[in-house]
Amino acid sequence: KQWYQRRVAITAGGAALALGISCAGTGMKEALNILEPMINDPVNYVRQGALLATAMVLVQQNDHLCPKLKHFKDLFTKTISDKHEDIMVKFGAVLAQGIINAGGRNCTISMRTQYGHTNVPSVVGLLVFTHTWFWFPFAHFLCLAFQPTYLIGLNKDLKMPKLKFRSCSKPSTYAYPPLLEAPKEKEKEKVSTAILSTTAKKQAKAKAGGGASPMEVDTPAVEEKKDSKVAEKEEEKKKEEKKKDEEKKDEKKKD
Repeated sequence: KQWYQRRVAITAGGAALALGISCAGTGMKEALNILEPMINDPVNYVRQGALLATAMVLVQQNDHLCPKLKHFKDLFTKTISDKHEDIMVKFGAVLAQGIINAGGRNCTISMRTQYGHTNVPSVVGLLVFTHTWFWFPFAHFLCLAFQPTYLIGLNKDLKMPKLKFRSCSKPSTYAYPPLLEAPKEKEKEKVSTAILSTTAKKQAKAKAGGGASPMEVDTPAVEEKKDSKVAEKEEEKKKEEKKKDEEKKDEKKKD
């Protein structure tokens, strides 16, 4: 039974990637409806494949063409930032975030050239990319399947001329999806300090009595010792002076 469940999970993960590759850049609702439940699958590598496939389907899509785009982008961000998420699922979400924003959102995934022929490097790149589970650097081969969707015009001097294009569709049809916004730091509100009832009573008594009496502080023992030593020295000096005076008196009497 465990072998059967594992085999079914591996097949499901492979089927998710196959669906993402075959529907890449189309934003097909039917494909997204199949992949969305697989993102919550209990098996980690099935979830990883579903995240990658979802990003492939949503390449070159915006909110106007695919209303669910924001939901899936938030899901990628949430999966990446979740500390308790499995590392395999996180890796799939990171790759998915890169795929959906490929080429500054000016690239799509295609296995055909502009003339309709099979693009062999693109096919090979996708084939090697599906083996990312074996060795993660294989993920870089997906770049071979990216094709630019932007237009660059140059004149004979290789300079960009001023060009104008007329489009009959709404600007929202080709609008870029909004950029990710960094979370704003909330300003810390100043909380008023709580005043205890005992302190309030003491303050009231101090005001009524015209001010608080200074607190009596005991002098440290070190200062007391110093004072006693000074007193002893003064007494010794006095004794010596008395002796000297008595000696002088005795000398005078003898004379």
